[in-house]
Amino acid sequence: MEFRHLGHSGLKVSEITYGNWLTHASQVENETALACVRAALDAGISTFDTADAYANTAAEKVLGDALKGERRESLEIFTKVYWPTGPRGHNDVGLSRKHILESIDGSLSRLGTDYVDLYQAHRYDTATPLEETMQAFADVVRQGKALYIGVSEWTAAQIQAGHALAQKLGIQLISNQPQYSMLWRVIEEEVVPASKQYGVSQIVWSPVAQGVLTGKYKPGAELPAGSRATDEKGGANTIKRFLTDEVLTGVAQLEPIAADLGMSMAQLAIAWVLQNDNVASAIIGASRPEQVADNVKAAGVTLPAEVLAKIDAAVGHLAERDPGKTVSPEVRPA
Repeated sequence: MEFRHLGHSGLKVSEITYGNWLTHASQVENETALACVRAALDAGISTFDTADAYANTAAEKVLGDALKGERRESLEIFTKVYWPTGPRGHNDVGLSRKHILESIDGSLSRLGTDYVDLYQAHRYDTATPLEETMQAFADVVRQGKALYIGVSEWTAAQIQAGHALAQKLGIQLISNQPQYSMLWRVIEEEVVPASKQYGVSQIVWSPVAQGVLTGKYKPGAELPAGSRATDEKGGANTIKRFLTDEVLTGVAQLEPIAADLGMSMAQLAIAWVLQNDNVASAIIGASRPEQVADNVKAAGVTLPAEVLAKIDAAVGHLAERDPGKTVSPEVRPA
């Protein structure tokens, strides 16, 4: 495993982060989830990402149980706040001071830790003044409940404004967590340049495009039984935009590229996002421990320029690049 600094901070994270969105307490049983976390630890992964909204807080509890007994100082544990949780009351959502200060306590209790290394705004809250949100985050840091602050799916302008307030408040905004893959490149035009300017790194989710870049989905073929594309708990909705014959035909052209490198297609996809020097870590999920063992082999890989050119020729024209696709809900979800 290789490690990278997160933003302009002294904190190092593993190049591969283990995340439990759509898996723990949802798609896989707890016993399998524990095995996947153990596989991540055995592979050298030290960074773990979750959120209070995942499985309506249950995913945090599963992760906390899985990490119990590990040396806390050797781990980087991240969680997030914004989406509705609990009974979904009128204040059980967003980035108000009330919701942030209540949510951090709930997250720490479920995770079984006194602090998280990174506390992230899961989206931008248009219903709360940014000053209120950042002041609440600053108080969380000063209380010792979080060491650093991050955001997720914020635009370049929102990152700039958040960074300016963080500086005034004496706290460090060091990360953004966006979707990023060979097929989803919307951060490249605006978010990445702004992030570099303000000392913010990317911790990217869905580097294998919800599994599409593993090559398991074939053009014109039936969806594999038990795959994310057939998951009615939410997985099917997140992947459907990539399941066109045009995209799947382009993805198929990546197979010989990966084979020539002695890599799986998943390894190639994860290694590709790590070539971006603003990416500190790529988040992987897993429904089986073997997937973790395969994915971690992407760490420390350098892809030659000619390989990057071949990848662009295969799928570059299929990638979504519109920076306007980085959006948060205009109205708080209920």
